[in-house]
Amino acid sequence: MAAPNSCKATENPACGLCCTKINNFAVNLADTVILQDVNLHIHCGELTAIIGPNGAGKSTLLKAILGEIPHQGELRFLDAANRSTSAPLVGYVPQHLDFDPGAPISVMDLFGASTSRWPVCWSHRQAQRLNCQTALKRVQASHLLDRRLGKLSGGELQRVLLALALTPIPDLLLLDEPVSGVDQRGMEIFYEMVSDLRHRYDLSIILVSHDLNLMARYADRIVYLNKTVICSGTPAEVFNNDQVIKEFGKIELCPLDVDHSGKGD
Repeated sequence: MAAPNSCKATENPACGLCCTKINNFAVNLADTVILQDVNLHIHCGELTAIIGPNGAGKSTLLKAILGEIPHQGELRFLDAANRSTSAPLVGYVPQHLDFDPGAPISVMDLFGASTSRWPVCWSHRQAQRLNCQTALKRVQASHLLDRRLGKLSGGELQRVLLALALTPIPDLLLLDEPVSGVDQRGMEIFYEMVSDLRHRYDLSIILVSHDLNLMARYADRIVYLNKTVICSGTPAEVFNNDQVIKEFGKIELCPLDVDHSGKGD
């Protein structure tokens, strides 16, 4: 695994980010406290999983980081020298994509509409197609280029959304329950892919998930959130915490043995 404070400029040219610091973070909507006193440090090359019960504020935290809802507290982005840097490039994969499954919209159309000003109703330029193929290849989905969105399986659609979130390669990747409705094998494939991508591009990743057994395998750090941070640490530390066991039961810890040397790419 990449050192927490390193930044592989050759693999991720945009990367000037080495740490995201969330200090005394709070979100209040009307008179309701959604989040309070949240303190987290997210490092490059690490996958941090956010777990917690429904209504704990997990998705709200991601939306506040994105700037979609107002927050109080400090959100800082630091470079390798521990200096504040400008807001990073952020990629985001939502739980669901709302679209008409009967509409004649292809994966290529989605990329064209999201990454250029070229109208979807016009034919796509060759350069656009090549860029889209490159993005889809990162998630082993280049064969889906001309497939209609409505014909994709849940797992295929999430791969496409992941490819879009990685175009261009971000400094910080936010995943909000990205495999909701995907079968077990599809979930494993998705998390394997995300695990590989974080090492390949030295990404900082925050992932909201209810898939606790898979998070025990793939996450570097776990944060148990319930309006505030109840506990955080390695999967072993968090899943052996009495409060976590009381909430979720005993989670089997099975460390993931992955070769991150890049061989076989």
